[in-house]
Amino acid sequence: MDLKEYQELIDIIDYHMDRYYNQNEPEISDFEYDQLMLKLKEAEKEHPEWVTPDSPSQKIGGVAMREAGVKVTHDVPMLSIEDVFAKEDVVAWVEKVKEVHPDALFSVEAKIDGLSMTLRYEKDSKGMLKLKLAETRGDGLIGEDVTENALVIPDVNKYLDLPYESIQLRGEVYMSHEDFERYNEEQELKGGKLAANPRNLAAGTLRQLDANITKQRGLRMFVFNVQQGPAELTESHCAGLDILSAHKVPVVFHRGCKTADEIIAVIDEIGEKRAEFEFDIDGAVVKIDQTAYRADFPTSAKYSSGHIAYKYPPEEKETKLLDVELSVGRTGRVTPTAIFEPIRLCGTSVSRATLHNQDFIDDLDIGIGDTIVVYKSGEIIPKVKEVKHDKRPAGVSTFKIPSVCPVCGGTVARDADTADMKCLNPSCPAQLERHIINFVSRDAMDIKGFGEVYIEELVRRGYIKDIADVFALKDNRDKLIEEGIIGKEKNTDKLLSAIEEAKSNDAVRLFTGFGIPNVGKAAAKALLAQFKTIEAIMELSVDELVQVNDIGEISANSIYAYLHDEVNKDIIARLKAYGVNMTLEEKEGATDKFAGLTFVITGTLPTMGRKECQELIELNGGKCAGSVSKKTSYLVAGEAAGSKLDKANSLGVKVLSEADLLAMLDN
Repeated sequence: MDLKEYQELIDIIDYHMDRYYNQNEPEISDFEYDQLMLKLKEAEKEHPEWVTPDSPSQKIGGVAMREAGVKVTHDVPMLSIEDVFAKEDVVAWVEKVKEVHPDALFSVEAKIDGLSMTLRYEKDSKGMLKLKLAETRGDGLIGEDVTENALVIPDVNKYLDLPYESIQLRGEVYMSHEDFERYNEEQELKGGKLAANPRNLAAGTLRQLDANITKQRGLRMFVFNVQQGPAELTESHCAGLDILSAHKVPVVFHRGCKTADEIIAVIDEIGEKRAEFEFDIDGAVVKIDQTAYRADFPTSAKYSSGHIAYKYPPEEKETKLLDVELSVGRTGRVTPTAIFEPIRLCGTSVSRATLHNQDFIDDLDIGIGDTIVVYKSGEIIPKVKEVKHDKRPAGVSTFKIPSVCPVCGGTVARDADTADMKCLNPSCPAQLERHIINFVSRDAMDIKGFGEVYIEELVRRGYIKDIADVFALKDNRDKLIEEGIIGKEKNTDKLLSAIEEAKSNDAVRLFTGFGIPNVGKAAAKALLAQFKTIEAIMELSVDELVQVNDIGEISANSIYAYLHDEVNKDIIARLKAYGVNMTLEEKEGATDKFAGLTFVITGTLPTMGRKECQELIELNGGKCAGSVSKKTSYLVAGEAAGSKLDKANSLGVKVLSEADLLAMLDN
């Protein structure tokens, strides 16, 4: 790995850290994230000179949230535990500890997949140990005060019958499979958004501003560590947990061990019990029982000393493929989904997994009736790993996506230069609904209040057959009110007014709303910045389109094909007749001083927000990108610029301050 690849890897991990810790919306599984971190650590082992303080390997990913309560500085840092992925590594770590302390004992515990919380208890005026503060992990040093929410968790005791002045307990807050499934069932009935997994839902629930919501959803907690307390709780980790358990404090599943063989046996036992637990686990933690010994085995400022976490490989099970369900997307892409006999993986029941495309199906050689192996990397997306061909019943053959659309009966054919199968009928209802949803969305025409439910009903009843029909809805106002599709008179008029206002939108929004394959807002901006009107773009050849910045050959062909299709030409003509703006309006103060230049903005600028800075650059003909590359002309850097600044310096990209950027405009 060279320096550029290393820095790109850092950017990827930083992004996923933010999605996981701060937004509670991870896009990859724990297993995939762990593999990225392993790759990073291997690179840093070979090139220690590359390591900087803001490398993901040197910091704790989360930052303190602001949503519920105030920030709290931890008395004892809430650090992470270093992961290992092979039992041989566990044995090697135990042997290392035994070399220094032959009498070392260990605790092996289930690593619950939730979020950490510390409980601070202090003796009150009645001599009772009372919960004074509950705090989330946050960034490991600073967390949030979530005391009110913690008090509605049944496993959190407001008072403890223990004869101490004060103690601090750290544990894991989680949501049981039963409560998670109950929440999603309720959301489905209400038409709300389903939660992706128990861990994310638990994190969001604990941070609710209304403790009643926390109570209704249901959270649980196990204590796994005494952060501060008297010697009888802290000298021996297992003894401390046992004392707490005897005083009705729920503690994590743990088992005392003396040897590496005993430790591996308990790790295997926990792994075998994964399906029996009422919560998700993502590993087993091994701790030195004598807490005084732990300081002799530091790893880094990020990790707790004297601990390691063994991560189980992705859980997988065999099942039978019952059917292949076909769905059609907005672009006409036909997506095959495997429907199989339900199995339980990582604590949840699964019965579906995507088969992606015909190439994926062919590579697996998968057919209806086959025995398949399904796995779930940590928590989120089930995937088909392989087919057990030795168990294939007679007569089963490789599934083929049919050449007939499952929605409209139109022709389905393989898309050129891709593995996708697409419905070629532009009036296919499945495509139409998604096409209209895209057209009215925030990134396109941004018609406020035009929800998916309205669109589905308007398409179903024949009021909308293409995007131009959106602007003809006003002609059917009375019928819409009579049929109650959008609601009563007030709601209907409100939506029709929003549609009318959208006619004056910038033409970039309209062009983006066309939904042309491989063409987004950046390409729409580039085209209209140069040619000003949609009618002018319709006159361009493919060769002329390719000459435009941000337009490649594939995009150029897509644009040309769309704008020269007779159906689409008619739609555009009707849009114009309805008064929809087709011209890029020149903004006041616009120049071409930054024409041909690409900027990346990072850090906190002195007087401008990032969006404001981006608008200024685009007003003057420049382009903004999200990451630094060789194509970047300038990096505009503010305070706490981070890894993008390092990457710009390594690539020789010129770095500007806000003042430098403004000075360029004044010249």
